[in-house]
Amino acid sequence: MPGRRGVLRFPSPGEDWGRPGVTIARMTAPLSDDEIAAAFVGELREHNATIELVEYDEEWARLYEREAGRIRDALGRRVLQLEHGGSTSVAGLAAKPVIDMMLVVADTRDEGAYVPTLEAAGYVLQIREPDWFEHRLFKGPDTNVNLHTFSEGCEEVDRMLAFRDWLRTHDDDRDLYLSAKRELATREWKYVQNYADAKSAVIREILARALSS
Repeated sequence: MPGRRGVLRFPSPGEDWGRPGVTIARMTAPLSDDEIAAAFVGELREHNATIELVEYDEEWARLYEREAGRIRDALGRRVLQLEHGGSTSVAGLAAKPVIDMMLVVADTRDEGAYVPTLEAAGYVLQIREPDWFEHRLFKGPDTNVNLHTFSEGCEEVDRMLAFRDWLRTHDDDRDLYLSAKRELATREWKYVQNYADAKSAVIREILARALSS
């Protein structure tokens, strides 16, 4: 649904987040309404509600595989990497019922090389962030999907996968993350992105352990 993306931004301990001259302290601050609106393609609608979390569903893995097949069929060799990410990729973790996917293409700035093809397959470009790893986000044609798209070699992909893999194998940190999610989900948020930003502290704590292991 427009306006409900919730993009997680993974801090790299001791480094910036890919924006020249911007420090970790700045990047872990919540995005402003203007920043959220500037990245959005089309109509941005406010959420103004709590966040729905549902218990882990094994169907999420099947939905990912179905969408992955559709994307690979559409893009072919232009798919350099495709992964199931976010909370729906971690067994036992309650999540928003949205399938997060990470697609790597040669260069997200070259939208003509992949955007029209994805649009023809039913995906809708919803987010364009030139200042944050040239990130693009698409919504799916019939399943609630966030298709995060990055360029080849983007370090954000490595951080997202490190976080996912750590939660899959460390129940204590999975439970810590779930506890934070449940508490934050009870609050009302203007945009779902505000909820995602509010998780930065616990993500930073867990990711530090994952990257130092």
